[in-house]
Amino acid sequence: MSEPRIYGEYCQIDGTWKATERCAGLGWFYNNRETGEQFIGSSNLRRGLTPLQMEVEALVWAMQCLFQYNKHVMVFETDCSDVVKMVSNLAEWPAFSILLEEVDRCRRRFITYDIHHIPMTKSTKADKGWDGKKRKDRDGTGQDTKKWNEIG
Repeated sequence: MSEPRIYGEYCQIDGTWKATERCAGLGWFYNNRETGEQFIGSSNLRRGLTPLQMEVEALVWAMQCLFQYNKHVMVFETDCSDVVKMVSNLAEWPAFSILLEEVDRCRRRFITYDIHHIPMTKSTKADKGWDGKKRKDRDGTGQDTKKWNEIG
């Protein structure tokens, strides 16, 4: 049994990428355990060079969206351990320097920021946002954010 979350606000992120598809998907799910407030975001965009790039893109996009909702204290969760390593030590990933500079710019806007690796089985809510977007818009690009209870 896994440890219960001890923080109130968290955001799960996920990026998906397939070599056979020209678009990639980004998803995020925000939850405030204390107030019950929840938001979800999904986006299609042109596929990046690697799956890892899309995972980092998902983090950047989630951060930018959460600023719009005035969320400045956040714990991010990802099922990609390399994302946690990358944002914890930016200098060790020179191939991603431009994207990681954007992560760093976004991160500095948070009052409190942390990122954790979670098992893939625990990151299903961010996947739901992307799955819904993929069904609606298979070949195009676009994005959508909404309150969780609006998903239907």
